[in-house]
This record gives sequence, structure tokens and C-alpha cells, in this order.
Amino acid sequence: MIKYLVVAFLLIELITAQKHPRNPAPPTWLTLTGKQPDVIARGGFSGLFPDSSRYAYDFVSQVSLPDSIYYCDLQLTKDGVGFCQTELNLDNSTNIANLFPKGQKTYNVNGKDMRGWFAIDYFADQLLPNLTSVQNVLTRPNAFDGQQLLIVEDVTSISKPPPRVWLNVQYDLFYNQHKISPALYLQDLRFAGINYISSPEIGFLKSIGAKVDKVRTKLVLRFLEPEAIEPTTNQAYGEILKNLAAIKPFASGILVPKTYIWPVNKDMYLMPPSTLVTDAHKQGLEVYASGFANDFPGSYNYSYDPTAEYLQFIDNGQFSVDGVLTDFAPTASEAIACLAHNKNASKPKKGHSLIISHNGASGDYAGCTDLAYEKAVMDGADIIDCSVQMSKDGVAFCLDSADLLGDTTAITTFMSRSSNIPEIQPMKGIFSFDLTWSEIRSLKPQLTSPLSQDMGGLPRNPANKNKGKFLTLAEFLNFAKAEAVTGVLINIQNAPYLASKKGLDIVGAVTTALSNATFDKQSTQQVMIQSDDTSVLAKFKEVPSYHRVYDIMDIIGDAPKPSVDEIKKYADAVDVRRPSIFKSTAFFLSNFTKVVEEMHAANISVHVSPLYNEYTTLAFDFFADPLVELATLIEALKVDAVVTDYPATANAYLRSPCSDPRNTNLEYPISPVEPGALLEIAAPQTLPPSGAPAPALEAASIVDPPLPPVSKEENPAAPAPADQKKSESGRSTTSLCLSLVLALALSLILTVH
Repeated sequence: MIKYLVVAFLLIELITAQKHPRNPAPPTWLTLTGKQPDVIARGGFSGLFPDSSRYAYDFVSQVSLPDSIYYCDLQLTKDGVGFCQTELNLDNSTNIANLFPKGQKTYNVNGKDMRGWFAIDYFADQLLPNLTSVQNVLTRPNAFDGQQLLIVEDVTSISKPPPRVWLNVQYDLFYNQHKISPALYLQDLRFAGINYISSPEIGFLKSIGAKVDKVRTKLVLRFLEPEAIEPTTNQAYGEILKNLAAIKPFASGILVPKTYIWPVNKDMYLMPPSTLVTDAHKQGLEVYASGFANDFPGSYNYSYDPTAEYLQFIDNGQFSVDGVLTDFAPTASEAIACLAHNKNASKPKKGHSLIISHNGASGDYAGCTDLAYEKAVMDGADIIDCSVQMSKDGVAFCLDSADLLGDTTAITTFMSRSSNIPEIQPMKGIFSFDLTWSEIRSLKPQLTSPLSQDMGGLPRNPANKNKGKFLTLAEFLNFAKAEAVTGVLINIQNAPYLASKKGLDIVGAVTTALSNATFDKQSTQQVMIQSDDTSVLAKFKEVPSYHRVYDIMDIIGDAPKPSVDEIKKYADAVDVRRPSIFKSTAFFLSNFTKVVEEMHAANISVHVSPLYNEYTTLAFDFFADPLVELATLIEALKVDAVVTDYPATANAYLRSPCSDPRNTNLEYPISPVEPGALLEIAAPQTLPPSGAPAPALEAASIVDPPLPPVSKEENPAAPAPADQKKSESGRSTTSLCLSLVLALALSLILTVH
């Protein structure tokens, strides 16, 4: 009991925001009743805790909409005691194999043999006191294993007032074959506290229909895969679906896999929706969709944003399902309460954190391509970014790295030009400054994941893998002006090496391009100059309107005042990596650093980069939900900008009423996390030793030597690209042609020699 009181206290810590009364003017929904869709928590919060465990059910009331439904898959012991657990075979989800090493058996279940451990072989007092939960999804933490499973009566009375409870009877025929009756169990229970009963077996639903008060308890037919056979009628579920009118006499609704509604093709792309929801609503049937989980992405169309998937089912302008069965009730709650019916909302006019793209919308298109930048603008980025690289012939262009191996198809054409340059990176690469612009532009872009597969990387939109074209810096700036974005961020890398070893003046190229595009003569669009080199930042001090950003690429745990004071001499802002903000142990947050606070004390803005949607990049505390990370960074830590591969997700959060802490009409808040709260209830033996803290930022490491002079030994005078020349004035067509001819001739001569 004391342990659960501690858990309750920690729940309050974990979710810090207070829940407020419902908005007095709720939106109209396209559900059967016109009310908002239900959130149905499968096995409680089973996306984080073991399915149907005490913690899983306890957490639902704290992290979800207040009227969320608690879903319980009914299992029965030999003496007919009901408890909640999804799988009939208890081996994968409990410790039963340890309790009864010789208890493995084989049963025929709906025509198929199933081998394992089954509750029907044990009496309740023999099984339930010692049976504990085990996390059976490898991407979820095992730190909460070992909790007792709950009997049905525990779930129906788990809180006050009692929650709504949905009981799913998956195996009525199997239990009856072994002289155990789910129907009699429910009658003995008098259906007390059960608001919904579902089953994939029509015979079971018909058998209890006359015994249920259908005002208090709804009956729902659960559909399995279309080719699966329903045991009562011996028909495939796909065939049964064709006659919805025949369902209405014994059920008030249907529960279907989400692909019945929005089919997905073999390549994981959405197909046109079926008419199922509309057809069922015409018959007076409610439609509930199952299969939602943040860590089981449904389609590349959602860009790994789980809220986008929910919105596809509840806010598409054509129909809305009546409820969603999900492992992640908090995410479903925020989609319904915070994001639905919000497409036309605008971001706060002043004071909101900026959205800065990371190589454009590089989660959806190859980074730094025209398509990535177009989508970033369309998705609501305030600032679009260009990490400037230089070609051998002096053309400045946008690409994340000087090494072309990751972001282009260079390996297929120019592997013989690879080299090892320790000043740039420890491994070999094919570098932009060793190829001409025409050679670089002949390459295809390449959309890649930020993490390798062995590190949990997930593939990004394959259909867009090689789409788009690379932009010169001048083309990028012209695009930014034409789109009237709030501003641009120009990131300058490797300036000393380029100047001294390659004869390339990247600082001069950027200065000229900005001047040619008149960014130095206006204040309408903000210009940010970012670099990890203070000497580069010092070069731009002469333009007061430019906002200078010092890039702290190393992971730091603290920013002492001497270091901050040194940065202040060169920059107005810093860009820090996420681990410099969040301390973590085994993917659980343990604390926040004071880096943001220390920078703000010196009036230095803080940008955090890069943010991703993929759940494999998120601490468990964020519930595999990028919006929870955004809420933590923006609301709790007050960062000034988020740098993201997915601007659409950040934009959706900032346009949401739930991002405004002053909003007093919130039904559900997207709350920042409380670091350490989950660690407090995790089993210590499952956690590795805490690692050494990240080092503090040292003042001596900040100031860089003056930039070396630009060497003329290796790089010939080069023609500017066509788009850049067009922006320069006072040059005749004749002089341009002459320059091109002379430069080409000189280049050929030097190449020969």
C-alpha cells in the first residue's frame, strides 16, 4: 500500500499542469452522436508500462482525458475468476513460466494449435497471488516489470469516481470448450462497472444480449483481419462487414483494425479511405478503430508524428470514428483535445519560441533541397536554414556536411575522390571542396535517417529518397525573400581549413551573397549567422542587424559564468544539443541541466537542436510523443528556438491552445515532464549505473584563433553560378561571357599542369 501511495504522489509530480473545466463552446464532431471520440486505453497505459499492470491502469487517469475508457482483455482461471491480460498464452507477458516450469501445454484455439501457459490450468489462489507482469514489446522499458495483474473488480473500482470500463471477451468458444463460461462470469458479476463488452464471436454477443442493460452497457462486435473466420457464422470478417444492417440487432457498434478505415499499401502509404465509418453511421452503429501505438508507425504519410495519425481518423472533414483503442492514451487525448479542429489557428503573434528548420523539412525530403525548403515554409517554419559548403570552384551551396557521402549519391560516382581529412572529421569522406559545382549538381540528394539501423534508426519516406535538387546559397536567399519567411539562418563550418588549405573564402562568399540579396540593408527578415568558430562570428559584427549564434557542438553539463561571459562577446544566442539540456539514464530523464537558465541570465538566447519525431530518439518520459518533448522544452525550459527536422510538428504544437499556459479552458494539457519521476518507480536492478556527468563548458575552449588568410595556391579564380551573377549589378553580358571564358581557360591550364 505504501508503495502505491508513493506512486500516486509521483504521478502528481509527473504531470504538473492542472486540468481545467471543459471549453464552454466545444466543436462539432462527425461521430455518430456528435460528441468527441472516446480514448480507450488498451490495458491501461500499455505503451509505457506492462499491459494490464497496476501502474498501467493507475496512470491513465493522470495522463489522459478524464473520461478515458479502461480496456481489459478478459482471461479466466480454472475456477472462473476473471483478470485482465491481453494474450491467452501468458508466457510472453507474465512470469508464469518461472512459476510453473513444467506447465507448458498445447491447446487448439479456434482451429489452430497454440503452445504455452494458460490460465485455465490453474486455480485463482494458485495463480494470481504470484503472477506478475512482464513487458513484451522490446522497444518499451522493462523497468516496471514485476507488478501484480488486476482482477476485473480491481479495474472497475480503481478510482473514484469509477472509470468507464471496456471488457473484451476474445475467446468465449475456447473457454466454453473447457467448461468455463464467460457469460456466466459476467452474470455473476452482474455486469457491474462494465460499460462496454466486445467480442469477435457473434454467438457470444447474442447470448448475453437479453441479459445486459443496453443503456448502461454497450455491446460491440470486434472484427479481426478480413480473412479471419468468425467461429459462429463460419464467415470471413471481410464478408460480415458487407452486411452492416445484420449487426445492428445484437450490437451498438463495431471495433475494427484501423486499416479497415484507412488502408495502407505494401509500401506503407495511405490509400483512399473506405466508406466504412459513413456506412456504419447510417445503420446507427458506432465505429471504434484499434491498433494505435506511437511505437508502431502506421504509414510514412504521418512523418512519425503519432498525433497526425489520430487526426486522420477524427478530423479529416469527411468522418470521425467514435473512439480509438490505443496503447498511448496521452497522445490520443492531446490529438482530440488540443489539435483537432485547429488547422486554421495561427501561432501566437509575439513571444513564442521560434521554429528553425534543420536543413529544411529534412524528415520528409532530403536535407537542403528545394523540396525540403518548400515544405519547411509550408509547414510553418519561422526561420529556414542553410549550412554553407563550398565547391572546388568556389560556389557556396547548402548542405548539412562538407562530406557528401551521407546526403548525396556521391559514393556511386566519386569514391575514387575520397580522402581522409582529420581537421574535418575522423573518417574518410568525399568532400565538396574536392568536386566542382557541376559535379556536385550531377548528384542526387539522399534522404537518410539521423540514426543507423543498429542504433534504432527508422527509415524515412522512401518515396522521397532522391527527390529534389540542391540550392546554391544565392538561390536559397532568393527563395527566402520570395517566400517572405521570418528569417534565415546561415551556418558556417570549416572556415579556417577552407581558407588555409583550399583557398576558399567561405566567410567572404556568405557576406557577398547576403549583400547581393540585400539582406544587410533591411530589417524585415531576420538574419542569423551561426558558427562554432568565434572568429567567424566576429567577422559579422559590423552588421548590427545580424543575429550571431554560437554553436556548442559538444555535450555540456553546465555553463559557468566565465564561459557565458566569453560567449557574450561574440554571440547573441547559442545552439546546444538536446543532451546538453536533458540528463538521462537508460533513456529515462533524471534531471534538467542549468544551461538554459545560465544563458538566459546573460541575455543569451538558447536554440536546441536537432529535434526528431522518431520515437527511438525520445526519452521514455516523453511517451514516444514529440509534442511532449516540445512542451517540455518550450513551456518548462523556455527555450527561444527549436531546430527541427519536422517543422510541421512544432507548428502544430504552437498553434494548439494547449501550448498557451494562460489558457484556462483546457480540457487536457500537453504537460511538460517532471524529470526523475519515472526513475523513482523503476526497478533499480533494471537500470545501468549512472554515467559520468557531461563536462562543464570551459571558457578557454570558446575563443578561436583569427582566421588565416585565404591561400591562393590550390583554388583558381572561379565563375559565380548563374543565379548569383544575376543578382550582381553593373556587369554587362559581354563581360560575363569574357569572365566565363577566361576562368574556364585558366581552370583547364591549371588542371593540365
